[in-house]
Amino acid sequence: MTIPLVVGVDGSEASLEAVDWGADEAVRHEVPLHLLHAVGADREASDVIGAASARAAGRAAEVRLTTETVHEDAASALVGRGRNAFALVLGSRGLGDLAGLLLGSVSLAVAARADCPVVVVRGAAEHRNGRFGTVVAGVQDEGSSGTALQFALREAHVRHCRLTAVHAWSAPFAAHATPRAPSWPLEAHRRPPAQVLEDAVRGLPERYRDAEIELRLIEAPARQALLEAATGADLLVVGARPRVVHRGLQLGLISHALLHHAPCPVAVVPQI
Repeated sequence: MTIPLVVGVDGSEASLEAVDWGADEAVRHEVPLHLLHAVGADREASDVIGAASARAAGRAAEVRLTTETVHEDAASALVGRGRNAFALVLGSRGLGDLAGLLLGSVSLAVAARADCPVVVVRGAAEHRNGRFGTVVAGVQDEGSSGTALQFALREAHVRHCRLTAVHAWSAPFAAHATPRAPSWPLEAHRRPPAQVLEDAVRGLPERYRDAEIELRLIEAPARQALLEAATGADLLVVGARPRVVHRGLQLGLISHALLHHAPCPVAVVPQI
């Protein structure tokens, strides 16, 4: 049985945008679409799931659609379903989030805890609807970016678009110069930046190599480089490592910044 793509819905406009994006994604990958609505144990279930189901059916009539309403914490319910999901798709903000928040608390919690890729759908319609024909992936090194790069390449393949692999770097410290923090951990700087990027891309699966791959080296902080690259992207993909001690992922400052500020949907992919 094919595992589904799961979309969390709560009736907010952001979650309906996630339904649209998820329906398109399910069709692209030929996987079922599962809509999940979680309500607190002391709250009445509304027709949120019915409205979301109608929205998905109107967007992609051919998609295999299932729905579910559960009485439990939304983040926990989504993380649980994510253990057997193609991906989790969420809106950038939910109904219960305070005005002014850049990213909803549920979306951030799920992105930090899920075992599968998590896509936070954000940005203007042109970024959500594939206008730019580009998937951007952040590359740290092949050891910590491999799964994310494979995810990004597969996305470029099914979208028939370009993959732009971005590696941000900082020049070595010069004598008497003001130190700058490196964009990525120092391990990546033991090799020339171009080699880091080329080595990371070299191991990508051949079956997806029909996609055009652009290698982009940028001397700048990673946050700045990836946000700028995302201005012309339909999807931004970054990796996250499992925590050594506590359950969940190490999103890091860069991933947090991208989830809060990226102009397009962001996929956080756990590294295997």
